[in-house]
Amino acid sequence: MTLNDLKEGQQAMILKVRGRGAFRHRIIEMGFVRGQMVTVLRSAPLKDPVEFRILDSEISLRRAEAALIEVMVCTPEEASKYRELQPGHVACLHPHEDPQAAPLEREIDSHSVIEVCMVGNPNTGKTSLYNALSGAFEHVGNYSGVTVDTKTIEFTYKGHKIRLTDLPGTYSLSPYSPEEKLVMAYLLEHKPDVLVNVVDASNLERNLYMTTQLIDMDYRGVMALNMYDELQASGAVLDMDRLGLLIGMPIVPTVGRSKKGVDALLDKIIEVNEDRDKTVRHVHIPYAEEVENSLRQLQEEIWKDPWYDQIYSSRYLAIKLLEGDAGWVEESHVLEHLEDLQTMAENEGIRLQKLFGEDVDQVFADYRYAFVRGALREAYKPAAKAASSARQDAEDAKEGKAVAVASSRRRVTEKLDRILTHRIWGFPIFLAFLWVMFQATFTIGQYPMDWIDAGVAWLAGWLDSVLPDNIFRAVFVDGIVQGAGGVLVFLPNILILFFFVSIMESTGYMARVAFIMDKLMHTIGLHGKSFIPMIIGFGCNVPAIMATRTIESRKDRLITMLIIPFMSCSARLPVYVLLAGLFFPKHAGTVIFLLYLFGILVSILSALLFRHTILKAFDSPFVMEMPPYRWPTWRSVGRSLWVRGKQYLKKIGGIILIASIIVWALGYFPVGPEAPAGVEVTPEMQAQLDKTHLEQSYLSRIGRFIEPVIRPLGMNWEMGVCLLAGISAKEVVVSTMVMIMDPASSFTSATALSFLVFVLLYFPCIGVFSTVARESGSWRWAVFMAVYTTAVAWIVSFIVFQVGTLLW
Repeated sequence: MTLNDLKEGQQAMILKVRGRGAFRHRIIEMGFVRGQMVTVLRSAPLKDPVEFRILDSEISLRRAEAALIEVMVCTPEEASKYRELQPGHVACLHPHEDPQAAPLEREIDSHSVIEVCMVGNPNTGKTSLYNALSGAFEHVGNYSGVTVDTKTIEFTYKGHKIRLTDLPGTYSLSPYSPEEKLVMAYLLEHKPDVLVNVVDASNLERNLYMTTQLIDMDYRGVMALNMYDELQASGAVLDMDRLGLLIGMPIVPTVGRSKKGVDALLDKIIEVNEDRDKTVRHVHIPYAEEVENSLRQLQEEIWKDPWYDQIYSSRYLAIKLLEGDAGWVEESHVLEHLEDLQTMAENEGIRLQKLFGEDVDQVFADYRYAFVRGALREAYKPAAKAASSARQDAEDAKEGKAVAVASSRRRVTEKLDRILTHRIWGFPIFLAFLWVMFQATFTIGQYPMDWIDAGVAWLAGWLDSVLPDNIFRAVFVDGIVQGAGGVLVFLPNILILFFFVSIMESTGYMARVAFIMDKLMHTIGLHGKSFIPMIIGFGCNVPAIMATRTIESRKDRLITMLIIPFMSCSARLPVYVLLAGLFFPKHAGTVIFLLYLFGILVSILSALLFRHTILKAFDSPFVMEMPPYRWPTWRSVGRSLWVRGKQYLKKIGGIILIASIIVWALGYFPVGPEAPAGVEVTPEMQAQLDKTHLEQSYLSRIGRFIEPVIRPLGMNWEMGVCLLAGISAKEVVVSTMVMIMDPASSFTSATALSFLVFVLLYFPCIGVFSTVARESGSWRWAVFMAVYTTAVAWIVSFIVFQVGTLLW
């Protein structure tokens, strides 16, 4: 039978994983190996995908992928006995050295920079630990794919210069996904002095799989046993000295969120770099005898090459060749006689496949997991056994209580998942959350927005009264204060929106949204993981487009990139708040909520169009880890808001300020008519003079040039200028509007709705344009995105205005 045949709540033992390519490699790396127990937890609201528990992790698969995994229903005890019969389950305490590879003698320079790289699985708290170590403020979240690029910072600790790099989270070092390729390329190019392997202490067996690959690579490393407080709370006991000896690297317990163990980890990094830690040693993962024979034959050929040891050990190069990663070896530019080695590796691979009845990569995976289990058998005591021992000792009686606490936490997670991913209530709860988010953004944000607005108006009035009447006063008051200040007003709304997005990210709910949406996304030809970048796009489209790197299929990535601009980013929010508050005051929150939903709808329809026209492709598998729910710390949420607030203020002081001054200058020149000498200028006369001045300006000429294009949408030249200015950044739409027109008198309800829809859908901004070009690898896709989004905006706005005119 297959995994897809099991019912909810059933347990089974994995017998074999069928299929090929990246999917097979990925699920093997996540623990779906022969002899492992798996439990069916629940189906998504639309019955697909399905959530499973394996190796203390929750993994979701589509039913089509689950049908590729052969299982047998049995008890955990029977599975344990089955695993005991498999070879390679004994950890090796004695290091095995390459006879031809002597360790490099290094001269320690205390004044040089220590190159340190952080690697590890997704959801291990790697970025939180990176922030704690370096004092950085990088974005963190409780879902895979938060870090999609390298982040580097240099700092000094106890007189040592350390250059710390945070690499994207990966389940292994096999280059089958964009983030894995990025990690491997970085390690090849930079050759760090020390690797920090960040491991989730609450899920050792799955996380240590990647550690076995680091062992094969023979890098000097330190293991950061992160989230150590969760391991303690579970009641489990780990002998870190024993495990460190077995894997050949020292282990330091850490808690990234609270900065516990940070100094100890930095001290250990320095010790390892200076070769002062005796735990660091060269260890071999013991593979089957026939596999070792094949490796030795390949190594003997590799040793003939003068450059074989410049980057990695000969053993690791031989393993990559046998696993079929010859392309990776070729990219490393290490070996001169690569073709001969590839032929030998291919022949040896065929021999081993016939011998074991499995693909070679599956054989390596089996023995790696066997090594991990053997090491944990010697160094790790699970919660149940630890609690049993604790009852014999009064001093350790607290352990039993800890087990109860951990069990209670798991029950809470189970209860939350039953509600938040419920087949009936899952979708309504998500929509309700979005509605509350936008309602709060408008209603709660209205009060501080009014206060800032009053402050900006007072400052503009005061400066107008004290500064001499000249061009400098005009540019300062009209261009800078009213232009940039008109955007500053919406800072509270932006912070409230990011508060809710931060809650989604840090609690783990973001991954649940992707889980419940996968079936719908799959129906339109998209991947469930595509929904996470789409939700991130509510904050900003640029990091959302970068987050598509977690999607394995290139065509799925391209489609997601092209539809993310329809996800309404926070930069558009000031326009929504302004016009919805003016023309739909009683339902402003609901109007904003519907705009966001409409953006999702247009993105879905566009994806469906692309999938059946320019980007036809086969369905890619859905494999995603469901992180445990975690209560967000106020410090992490506050830090996120602080960073977002600073970014917004920096944007106001940068591109928005420059754009506001440019718009002011285009509206100011050429200098307009003045009142006749000796005539008292009334407010009405001044208003008419200002209107005449604006109509004769360069800004008016530009606007009237594009007006015929937007007139069918109910818009005049002033609105066209606002839209044109918004190409630099959508906030500039508001600053331009404040400077050149009175929205209350210029718009009708139908025009306002047409304008809102156009702002939602048209060309996002220069930043998004350049990001699409970079991430897609071609300016062609960026140009296509710009033309397509603007065309869709025009068509939809035309329909909205015509229908709105009939209704109003």
